[in-house]
Amino acid sequence: MIFNRLGRTGLKVSRIGLGMMSYGSNRFQSWVLPSAEGERFVKLALDRGVNFFDTSDFYSLGQSEACLGRAAAKLTARSNVVIATKVGMPVGPRPSDRGLSRKHIMTAIDASLRRLKTDYVDLYQLHNPDPETPIEETIEAMHDVVRAGKARYIGASNYPAWELALANRTAQVRHKLRFASTQAEYNLTFREEERETIPMCAAEGIGVLVYSPLARGWLAGNRLRPRGLTKREKSRAQGDMKARTNYGSDHDRRIAGRLAEVAAKRDVPPARMALAWLLARPAVSSIICGVLEPSHLDEAVAATELTLSAREIALLEELYEPQKLKDIHAPITRSGERPA
Repeated sequence: MIFNRLGRTGLKVSRIGLGMMSYGSNRFQSWVLPSAEGERFVKLALDRGVNFFDTSDFYSLGQSEACLGRAAAKLTARSNVVIATKVGMPVGPRPSDRGLSRKHIMTAIDASLRRLKTDYVDLYQLHNPDPETPIEETIEAMHDVVRAGKARYIGASNYPAWELALANRTAQVRHKLRFASTQAEYNLTFREEERETIPMCAAEGIGVLVYSPLARGWLAGNRLRPRGLTKREKSRAQGDMKARTNYGSDHDRRIAGRLAEVAAKRDVPPARMALAWLLARPAVSSIICGVLEPSHLDEAVAATELTLSAREIALLEELYEPQKLKDIHAPITRSGERPA
């Protein structure tokens, strides 16, 4: 496994990270695997050299964090893993059970640490912007979390470029604190982050952590050949409402078709080539992969050894058309459809 610096920090993360949203409770999403399966996949990831694990207090309302905490404590030393979690999404019925207020952040970090069975997280991330809390209040709370030793670095997720820039500048001016990373939806069918977010991150030394790298299965062919799916893949294909909402247009089908053609010429699976394309992006520190089958993890790791030619990259990119930006501020339900 190859390791990258997370942005401009000294923290090293594996180029492939394991996304823990897939494990916890199927009450969160119908396709989510039970915690015992999650622990199995953490072991498989560790065996393949993965050191980066990403979760959130929102995923299965804490059960995803608990799954990771049990697995990491059982399987390896704390210093061997980079644990990232998030704060801000609804985790209860009360008004203070969500958002990025000081009250919620200070309560949420302690709850996350208990579930993760650790006294610190390596990366504590703002899950999505909170328009009801001044960014100064949020930054003050995140700074205190770092000063208390409960987090080593801070990051963001689903932030538009202007809001990430504002947050990062506020942290720098007030506390000489920098955002280490941001999580962004990024793949061959959705490249809108190339407009502003990725160039800004490259200029500021903020690492980019990619989620939905396979367009929630579209780029693996999982939606174009349903008869070939495993039971778990079929469950996600049928139950993943976000996949149906965000992907599947004629534009997406054309790109998936082109990907399949180019991959066939190299005799590699489309998923491996799609991930290799992302790994070739200089600003990308790591790709967060949701894994339901061991083969998914194997393909992700194999992608780190696949180098694409300039001609292949040009063929994969030439059909792309600018997309209507997805509304990351849309109302959020307890079912977990927004965001990842």
